[in-house]
Amino acid sequence: MMLRKSSELLKGDREVLLDLNGGGDAQTADTYGSLQNGSFISPRYFSGAAGEDGEDSVYFHCPTRSNPPVPQLGNYFRDGKTKIDFVLVWEVRSRRKRRGKGKGEALVEEGEAIPTGESSRSERRKAQLQQWREKFVENLEAAGLLMEKEETANEKKTIHFLKVSAPWDVMVYYAEELCLRAPLQAQPHLDLNTSAQLLRRLCIPNAMMESVPNRPLDYYTCAFRKSKLNRFLGCDDKETYFTNTQRHRIVQEILARTPYGKKKKAEIGVERLIDGGAYTAAYPLHEGPFELPRYEVRPDELNQRQVLYHYWARWGRWYKYQPLDHIREYFGEKIALYFAWLGFYTAWLLPAAVVGTVVFVSGIMSMSNNTPAEEICESGANYLMCPLCRTCEAWNMSEICTLAKLGYLFDHPGTVFFSVFMSFWAVTFLEYWKRKTATLAHHWDCMDFHEEEERPRPEFAAMAPTMEENPVTGVKEPYFPEKTRLSRMFTGSMVIIMMLCVVMIFLVTVVMCRGIISVMMFHTQSPVLRTEAGTIANILSSIVNLGLILLMGRVYTALAEQLTKWEMHRTQTQYDNAFIFKVFIFQFVNFYSSPFYVAFFKGRFVGYPTNYGTLFGMRNEDCGAGGCLIELAQQLFIIMVGKQLINNIQEFIIPKVKAWRQKRTLAEVLGGKTSHEPRRWEEDYQLVECEGLFEEYLEMVLQFGFITIFVAAFPLAPLFALLNNWVEIRLDAHKFVCEYRRPVAERAQNIGVWFNILDALSHLSVIANAFLIAFTSDFLPRLLYQYKFHNHLNGYVNFTLAYAPLNYTEYPMCRYKAFRDNSGNHTLFYWELLAVRLGFIIAFEHVVFFVLRAIDWIVPDVPESLEIKIKRERYLAKQALAENQEALLVSGG
Repeated sequence: MMLRKSSELLKGDREVLLDLNGGGDAQTADTYGSLQNGSFISPRYFSGAAGEDGEDSVYFHCPTRSNPPVPQLGNYFRDGKTKIDFVLVWEVRSRRKRRGKGKGEALVEEGEAIPTGESSRSERRKAQLQQWREKFVENLEAAGLLMEKEETANEKKTIHFLKVSAPWDVMVYYAEELCLRAPLQAQPHLDLNTSAQLLRRLCIPNAMMESVPNRPLDYYTCAFRKSKLNRFLGCDDKETYFTNTQRHRIVQEILARTPYGKKKKAEIGVERLIDGGAYTAAYPLHEGPFELPRYEVRPDELNQRQVLYHYWARWGRWYKYQPLDHIREYFGEKIALYFAWLGFYTAWLLPAAVVGTVVFVSGIMSMSNNTPAEEICESGANYLMCPLCRTCEAWNMSEICTLAKLGYLFDHPGTVFFSVFMSFWAVTFLEYWKRKTATLAHHWDCMDFHEEEERPRPEFAAMAPTMEENPVTGVKEPYFPEKTRLSRMFTGSMVIIMMLCVVMIFLVTVVMCRGIISVMMFHTQSPVLRTEAGTIANILSSIVNLGLILLMGRVYTALAEQLTKWEMHRTQTQYDNAFIFKVFIFQFVNFYSSPFYVAFFKGRFVGYPTNYGTLFGMRNEDCGAGGCLIELAQQLFIIMVGKQLINNIQEFIIPKVKAWRQKRTLAEVLGGKTSHEPRRWEEDYQLVECEGLFEEYLEMVLQFGFITIFVAAFPLAPLFALLNNWVEIRLDAHKFVCEYRRPVAERAQNIGVWFNILDALSHLSVIANAFLIAFTSDFLPRLLYQYKFHNHLNGYVNFTLAYAPLNYTEYPMCRYKAFRDNSGNHTLFYWELLAVRLGFIIAFEHVVFFVLRAIDWIVPDVPESLEIKIKRERYLAKQALAENQEALLVSGG
């Protein structure tokens, strides 16, 4: 049984860390877990002194070996047996000082043995960091961890690698404290892939299916209990009982809890040490190289990283199912759930992309039957249109023949059907994702997972003004007054509103820029530029808008990060949720403000001849010749597809540049040591630090908004999203397997607050599409005209054009698009159409939301087969942990 150690550190443990390469001084306390014939045991275990709290010290028996250890390649200490669970790295610039005549000169690190009288601030800082590291390592020893040090040095810099390992007794103690899941009974692998089941039933060959070697076993599990250890499967093999991800999580927990200074100042945890500069990195090791060996090997002989690279991260596997169990085993549930969601979302995009493409093609095929467009093309000089600006001339409507035909592609009855389809698609997708989440959460033993009482964040602990008792744990911890936090959050909200106003200012700037470009194009002598002035202005302004969007997104993300830190959120979960909320609100307005303007406001406040509406002296924008929907489609294409292309290029290039810089740093230290082959911890140090999943989720959620909110104007949006996501999965997989340091495996039950955002977007899309069809599309005006006047829309163009008022003398009897009489007043048809539009919105929303609630009621969140399995597992757990149980579990079926 593991007991607490004395908090008083022995004098011998305060020795400065020495390189284990040196020989001659045998078995001193400087080895961080003394090296005794190849066995690493913390010096604390050999102390006979009782702890300060009266508890006895712990003794571990370590059988000695007569032969020296055989070095083993891979993630092991030099004894070839002790696993490396974590690596701590720090860099120190060195200066050379002679220590007598020897083969070489010893490197004395700056910050070590600094004279007490030295007043240099930088030297005092280095001494402080060195003291923190020593204290931290001593406390890690007291926690029972084993350590071994490696160095890579040249004349200018020394890079230190401290390898950390957790022995069996430490693992057992923390496994129970962290409620890790323990295997009770193996069970057959479940087929969780719905599409594979469907293709199998239809007897259709499945090219997406692939047998991936070394699939993790599936077990019935329950919470780990040390007292019931002999009832868990595999308890006899201490080397392999705990998975590598479990070992990483336990060591990370110890590193996060261990103090390095005064607890009153909350000087606790490796994260704060990294933030303070004492360490440059802390990471678990990858399972060897990802490249396949040059010699032929069997698939089951590949390491986990090679399996993931060969069967998942390579571009040639773009059409194969993702090996989610392997991803979860290597990276943990949180990252596996992201890739599961991304794969599930991409698969659901396939039917949406097919339907959207069919709708678009049907629009192309039915263009010849578009009576209004034919009337425009054959009108000649019949419809003299009023000037588009003060200095412009009148023009004939027949000049926009091509745009009128193209506008029909984005505004025909098929797009109305598609918007209704996508409303149902969005909510049905989320309902079935909830079922998928429940299945995966149980399959990965996260169904009953609840985030334990979180410790305060290191930044919070460092800046909190007082210490108060935690009402849950009863332990004193840093505290920040709630009123002060609320006042800071209110101030932060004001900053957000100011930034949103900046976005609106940029939007107005883009609108005015578009108007100026249109006037410039119209004043040219080229008939092509005059005809396409609106289209060219819209495309150019959309490109400028995309640049502003990306720039403002970068600026605001950095600002939101500082604001969230200033608000002093206690836990990492609270901090993450506040940060996600801030960034998403801003990015929502940033990305969607321009499409919202075109969809719902442009052309609504134009006025009419002799009474035009103006903004800063410029006439308000009207929709182009093809209607507002074709302009909206142009904006969506440029913003959505342009953003995806830029993001993919960044995701491909930036990690490679960062990795190149890291490799260059290490190469400078290694110098000309060509004979020295990089070791695993050195190779992983050259990789890029994993930046988390925030940017990945944000990119996909914004894409989800584009394909649902404005889908009526851009039926091809799901197709472009599908193509992007196929690339996105490979890029992300390659980053995590090949370019990122291995992240610590984190448990998760679902995708968190992102699901709530997706749910809100799906409901917003219903409302937005209803207004888009009712007020922006010509669907309802055409439908009402067919009902009242002519079924084939003959004369529709002339009916939609009003005559300029009689007092308009510049171009008497010119036409403009509106339902107004010669005095500029709205006609009866306008009010009838308004009633139809409002009735359509009410009917559309009620019908769609009613069907959505029916789907929610019909589709259970937890499948029936899973409920049976949960009951079975609870029964087995109860049997296994019963006090009067005398034998191991016997399968009951």
